Amino acid sequence: MPDIKILAIETSCDETSAAVVVNGRKVLSNVISSQIKTHMLFGGVVPEIASRQHIQAIDVVIQQALEEAKTKKEDLDAIAVTYGPGLVGALLVGLSEAKALSLALNKPLVPVHHIRGHIAANYIQDPSWEPPFICLIVSGGHTHLVHIKDYDDFEILGRTRDDAAGEAFDKVARVLGIPYPGGPGIDKLSLEGDPEAIEFPRAYLEEGSYDFSFSGLKSAVLNYINKAKMKNEPINNADIAASFQKAVTDILTERAERACKQTGIKKLALAGGVSANKHLRAQIEAMCKRENITFSVPDIILCTDNAAMIGSAAYYEYLKGNIADMSVNAYPSLGLEESMF
Repeated sequence: MPDIKILAIETSCDETSAAVVVNGRKVLSNVISSQIKTHMLFGGVVPEIASRQHIQAIDVVIQQALEEAKTKKEDLDAIAVTYGPGLVGALLVGLSEAKALSLALNKPLVPVHHIRGHIAANYIQDPSWEPPFICLIVSGGHTHLVHIKDYDDFEILGRTRDDAAGEAFDKVARVLGIPYPGGPGIDKLSLEGDPEAIEFPRAYLEEGSYDFSFSGLKSAVLNYINKAKMKNEPINNADIAASFQKAVTDILTERAERACKQTGIKKLALAGGVSANKHLRAQIEAMCKRENITFSVPDIILCTDNAAMIGSAAYYEYLKGNIADMSVNAYPSLGLEESMF
C-alpha cells in the first residue's frame, strides 16, 4: 500500500498548529504557534482574541509545516482538520482554511474529533502501539476513561460529572495567584510542598462507577483557604498545591487501575494536556509497573494541542473513507462518542 501523506490543521483553542504526517505514525513536521502569552494577561483564553490570532498565524504555520516536511501541496493525499470540540470561532478558522485547501488542491477533506486526536498521539509516540487499550484522557475541558476497542470503536467507561481535571487545576491556581495556564504552575509549586499536609476529599461516587467529580475537591480547597484567612492562620500555598494535586492524581490513578483490572486489558495510555503533569505521569507509571500493565504516554509536545495528533487520527478516518464535503461545520460541544459519519 502506498504511503498516505496528510496535512493536518488544529485550531480548537489557543494553539495554531499544522503538521505533515505519513501513515498516521511518522511526523515530518509539527509546527505550533501558541497564544499563551496573550491570554495570560486575561487569566484565561478569550475566544474572540483566539480567533483573530488564528487568522493571523494560520497561513504562516501551514507554509512552515510544508517547508519543514519538504512537501509540496500537490504531493499531499488529504487535508485533515479538527471540527470539534473546541471554541467555535477558533474551530471555524481552521475548518475554513482546510476547506479552501481541499477545494483548491482537489484533495479529500478529513474532519477529526479533537479528543480522538489526543488518543492518537500515542500512536506517534510508540509506532507499535495499537488497540485494544484503556485510555485516560485528561485535559482542560475533558476527563474521560475510555476502552479503545479499535481505531474507530470507543466505549466510554467514565467521564467527569462536573469540572474537568484541567478546569479544576486552573480554578485552584487562580485562587493561589498562579497565572494562566494554572496546571504547569501548580505542578511546579507542588515540588516545594508536602502532598500529605492537607487531607482534601476524594470523590469516589457510587460503587463501581468510573465517573469523575472534581467540583467538591475544588470547593474544599477554596473553603480551606477562606477559613484560614478568617482565622488569620498562615497559608502555605505550596502545601495546598501539592495536596490538591495528590488528590486529583489519586482519583485518576484509582479509576485507571480499576478499569484495567476489571476489563482484563493490561495496556494503559494517557492523553490530553493534563497528561503533561509530571506527578500524574509518575504516579500512573508507578502503578502500571506495580500491576504489570504496559504504559504509554506521549512526549510533552504531543500532550498539548498540536496538529500531528490530528494527522495521526485522520489517517484512520481516511482509511475508512470518512471524507467530508464542503458542508461540514464546526461542533464546539462534540462528544467523544459522536461523529458525523
